[in-house]
Amino acid sequence: MRVRFWGTRGSIPVALDAAGLHAKLVEALLKASERPLRSAAEARQFIERELDFSISHTFGGASPCIEVERPGAAPLILDLGSGVRGLGARDMARADRPRTYNVIMSHMHWDHIMGFPFFAPAYVEGNHIRIFGCHAEIEHALRRQQAAPSFPVPFDRLAARIEFIGLEPGRRYDIDGIAVTGMLQAHSGESYAYRLEHGGKALIYATDSEHKLEDPRESEAFAAFFRNADMVIFDAMYSLAEAVSIREDWGHSSNVVGVELCQLAGAKHLVLFHHEPAYDDAAITRIWRDAVRLEEITRGERPPLRVSAAYDGLEMDV
Repeated sequence: MRVRFWGTRGSIPVALDAAGLHAKLVEALLKASERPLRSAAEARQFIERELDFSISHTFGGASPCIEVERPGAAPLILDLGSGVRGLGARDMARADRPRTYNVIMSHMHWDHIMGFPFFAPAYVEGNHIRIFGCHAEIEHALRRQQAAPSFPVPFDRLAARIEFIGLEPGRRYDIDGIAVTGMLQAHSGESYAYRLEHGGKALIYATDSEHKLEDPRESEAFAAFFRNADMVIFDAMYSLAEAVSIREDWGHSSNVVGVELCQLAGAKHLVLFHHEPAYDDAAITRIWRDAVRLEEITRGERPPLRVSAAYDGLEMDV
């Protein structure tokens, strides 16, 4: 399975502003002044190899949307945040025939559905969009956000065939060759994590959940759900200090809890996701590196847990 991140921010889309870009350029130019760069190739090499990630890259600002791709199969989309607009634009640019899209929804909060009115394939006759989820009101939520006066194009004007398919948490389903199981999480309005299995590999999508690790039974249940996963995409919106203080009971988790749950589960790769919109690239990089250090000092005799931080445009194989 090829995993492509189209949107990785939580709550609301954000953009790198002029001041943030200016600060990155100043730091890059100061570091570059220490050596001559005589060509574009040397400049690119300097950017990739010598600049800190928070200077040379950006985590991006689109809200949650992930594509799981397999050769010869319909794309599987996890959530319909603003990132799905870019996915749709790519497909429209290369479309040569009607396509089917399978969508799995974690929940119906605005940041996870707001991209659908801008998903261009939904306006193309012949396309088929199948939307799966454990919530009974997903169709109502998507129709409501396109109703007047909120949006100029009503849902019924969409030309694609759109189908809504309910799932039961704890039950295993086959969605175009991928085994999918949902699990209820602690989040306002209820959110669901999903375990996706194909070809002997397991991918966990567990966004928008507050894991406190205070109840051993709850922790053990999620560890069992994450068990031996090859990749866990995890809501690490906050640092631990924030998650247990000013943002307690806000429905989101931390980098530290992500490491602890994945270690308990024997997972192989933790991907930090649903980044706080108020954090700049440097703050997200610190949270990522803190998680890496925590994994190293608490690993013990366990196999190493790889820790990454998702950014818009990141692609990885499971």
